[in-house]
Amino acid sequence: MGLVGQAFQEEDIARLPGHIAIGHTRYSTTGSSAINNAQPICSVSAAVNLALAHNGNVINALDLKQELSLWGCEFNGSNDSEIIAHLLANAPGLNWQERIAYCMRRLQGAYSLTVMTPTELLGIRDPLGVRPLCIGKLSNGWVLASESCAFDHIGAEFIRDVEPGEAVLIDADGIRTIYKRPPDNGRVSAGCVFEYIYFARPDSVIEGRSVHSARAAMGAALSNVDPIDADLVIGVPDSATAAAVGYSQESGIPYAEGLVKNRYVGRTFIQPDQQLRDLGVRLKLNVLPEIIRGKRIVVVDDSIVRGTTTPHVVNLLRRGGASEVHLRICAPPIISTCHFGLTWRQKPELIAANMTVDDIRDYVGADSLGFLSHEALVNAVGLQRNSLCMACFTGDYPIPVQLEMDKLALEV
Repeated sequence: MGLVGQAFQEEDIARLPGHIAIGHTRYSTTGSSAINNAQPICSVSAAVNLALAHNGNVINALDLKQELSLWGCEFNGSNDSEIIAHLLANAPGLNWQERIAYCMRRLQGAYSLTVMTPTELLGIRDPLGVRPLCIGKLSNGWVLASESCAFDHIGAEFIRDVEPGEAVLIDADGIRTIYKRPPDNGRVSAGCVFEYIYFARPDSVIEGRSVHSARAAMGAALSNVDPIDADLVIGVPDSATAAAVGYSQESGIPYAEGLVKNRYVGRTFIQPDQQLRDLGVRLKLNVLPEIIRGKRIVVVDDSIVRGTTTPHVVNLLRRGGASEVHLRICAPPIISTCHFGLTWRQKPELIAANMTVDDIRDYVGADSLGFLSHEALVNAVGLQRNSLCMACFTGDYPIPVQLEMDKLALEV
């Protein structure tokens, strides 16, 4: 449990034997934040011995868990990743192609997987490619990662994304595609647009699009949403910094750093409960009064989900002496729950599902509030509308979803 730098030291890694490795840092969606849900997950069957790491969320997990229990599988945790591991290890088939094809027919939802056996490394991405997965080349070997920026840190070369519905296998003979499944509903892909807004690091490239460039374009588009006279543009660090610079360049209003991030505090959005999120935002940010005192400020942020941290940011700026605070948000209003790997599970916790924009403005204490439109967001990302999942903004899910009973039942 804890941050990677706290949980592992270099000597811990150096002692590990073998020529293949997978690792995982967990952001809990299905299953509680507990050590028995830590990944990678191991599964052993008569056919295969594997370890699996998973990014995403499977929406028919409860049905599959009940079926696998009848097959004799035992579960130690409460997450959907363990279900995927047991399903893949016990899937009928004489080879990986047949086992993966079976799993893709049975799994519903989002899953980008790395799978390790004693002799092979596999990368598997769901048919709609909701979560990213990419391939890199490192000296005489190969690397898989959820984001391309990971390759830069280890000196690997980014080669390409694993395609939606593709499975690649890496062994002593190199890398090759061993399976490719087309999407079931005719869509080419449905990559999560929130990767570009918030989740991914700005130095990553997803589906050929620089995340930094996409965020800068979001900011530029925001400058045309209810244009106002202001003295400074600031971003809520770090995820909105590029967007704030884009807003400044497009509007001609100077950019400044009015908020400072505490580098020793993690991201508040992904804290597992609200009390930790509230504490996190107070520890995370501080204001520079000498920059903003007496100024009319445009504050660019990536999103407003629950609306609980934004009032703290506005209050910080008021206490720092800002004369006006005008909020501009890169994401459209979030009105629907996410079933594919984000933590907002019920509509009552989504502020935009229960309030108008004017009501939200008053609630957070801003002088004005503007959101990016669906069309402007798609244009900023630079991909086709039908290649993105925007269900949290529209309620139009790329995969038919049930109520959140699966996840709740797993946690119980």
